[in-house]
Amino acid sequence: MELLVAFPRGFCAGVRRAIEIVDLALARFKPPIYVRKEIVHNKHVVDDFKRRGVIFIDELKEAPEGSCVIFSAHGISPQVRQDALERKLRTIDATCPLVTKVHLEVHRFIREGYSLVLIGHKDHDEVVGTMGEAPGQIQLVQTNAEIQPLIVPNPDRVMILTQTTLSVDETKDIMEAIKTRFPAARTPPKDDICYATQNRQDAVKELTDRGIDVLLVVGSKNSSNSRRLCEVALQRGVRAYLLDHADEIQASWLEGSKRIGLTAGASAPEFLVQEVITYLEIHFGAKSQEIFVREENVVFSLPKELTTKSLVAH
Repeated sequence: MELLVAFPRGFCAGVRRAIEIVDLALARFKPPIYVRKEIVHNKHVVDDFKRRGVIFIDELKEAPEGSCVIFSAHGISPQVRQDALERKLRTIDATCPLVTKVHLEVHRFIREGYSLVLIGHKDHDEVVGTMGEAPGQIQLVQTNAEIQPLIVPNPDRVMILTQTTLSVDETKDIMEAIKTRFPAARTPPKDDICYATQNRQDAVKELTDRGIDVLLVVGSKNSSNSRRLCEVALQRGVRAYLLDHADEIQASWLEGSKRIGLTAGASAPEFLVQEVITYLEIHFGAKSQEIFVREENVVFSLPKELTTKSLVAH
């Protein structure tokens, strides 16, 4: 059995930054450390932090007044920031800078008189945070069917924003439908799509072009970008399976397969990928090779709360 391992795969710069933020907070402050929502959408990462004294909460009211709370990589609304101030919480923002870019665009384009249309998934944490930047002023669309009945305040001045963890391919049809409905609609000068999301999907396309019979994607079920990797393969006629750990692999998935593809979502740790490689080598005699598609060298700086003494250890 031949095993083709995609590169790039796994952690993106925003995820690395978010995880490092929690690591540093644990080292600098006494547990418990609170994190609003999952820091990133990966079961292993979350479970590991729980073992080390991190408490994950859905609402700020679950954190005692004055405690240290980290905001997840997916972003929050201004209302959450205000609630944190009122509860006198010590906060550290782990929002991915690419998500922050979209939040800043919301305010910029509203000031410039645009009607905003956001392509995204309704209940995703990132979309909730972005919509919260301007309550009632952003129209969310998830499918082409929602575009024709869409009503915006200024149809001659429409700006299209995008959830960062989608891809150019999956937003293309919706984007075209919006521009058909509103011919003057525009997009930001720089694409909202996350570089890592696109790179990982391009790597999956490369694997499918090389004739893989099945694709294994390391990632959690609630990881939007991991699920998208499976969808890319399925759209290209290749069976795909999403798994958190190597021991979830079922022999029936690989039956009759001569060439297997392997990748990982942007929030999946590399050691989980290596465990899958080892598992396939031991149980199926797989011979692996890495398929290089694109270099990544993006690095995001840490928030000032962890690079200054603005927070006093407690």
